[in-house]
Amino acid sequence: MVSMNSTGFITFVGRELRRFLSLYNQTIIPGLLTTVLYIVVFGKSLGSRIGDIKGIDYMSYIIPGLAMMNVITNAYSNTASSLFQAKLMRFLDDILITPLSGLEISMGYIVGGAVRGLLNGALVLLVGLLLTDMSLAHPFLGLVFLLVVGWAFGAAGLLVGIFAKTWDNIQMLVNFFLTPLVFLGGVFYSIDMLPPVWRSISLFNPLYYMINGLRYSVLDVADSSPWWSLFVSVSAAVLFTLIGAFLFARGYRIKD
Repeated sequence: MVSMNSTGFITFVGRELRRFLSLYNQTIIPGLLTTVLYIVVFGKSLGSRIGDIKGIDYMSYIIPGLAMMNVITNAYSNTASSLFQAKLMRFLDDILITPLSGLEISMGYIVGGAVRGLLNGALVLLVGLLLTDMSLAHPFLGLVFLLVVGWAFGAAGLLVGIFAKTWDNIQMLVNFFLTPLVFLGGVFYSIDMLPPVWRSISLFNPLYYMINGLRYSVLDVADSSPWWSLFVSVSAAVLFTLIGAFLFARGYRIKD
């Protein structure tokens, strides 16, 4: 049985955390400012015209979706950019010769992304609590969703960081995959408001379940079962982690 280098792992995770915390003006503040703008533009301007959704005022209704959007984009960006930068600047070789296994290094990258996603999502919810009358209906379940989804997209970022050859490759997934799926996942509306065909299509969007799960955790309203949403989120986290950790441990596009 191979023992884990716990000291080295904790040190590496600490490095990843310091990396994004030292750049808080790029990794934390922009997401908060963007969220406030969304709340003002959509919540204030459109909220009075749209009215309540499932008995929840519109401004409060969109905040869980905005929080999950921040979790997804920040967790993904942190891991993908950190790994790709290490490859590009050639200091990944220095990390690989440390007494850490490929599995431990890959997990360290994922933990860094998950924590950044969790922190950004939690701060968005805090802003929502300050600006609206909403309360946290199921805080522990909400924390689980923030952590699981952050982990899932931290692992997804690891996968993209492994395959990426340019910075454009990393941004391409955000522009053509993550952003459309997030906006089509019910951030600004309930899928029950959609025509039947489009509602059925939305059910194939995994990001919808992540948003739905956090919305239930915060507001106690949901379009689908929150437990099914949790199952989808955990499944995504496990799948991305297994693939990403396996490829990294094998040195795929890492030791080229």
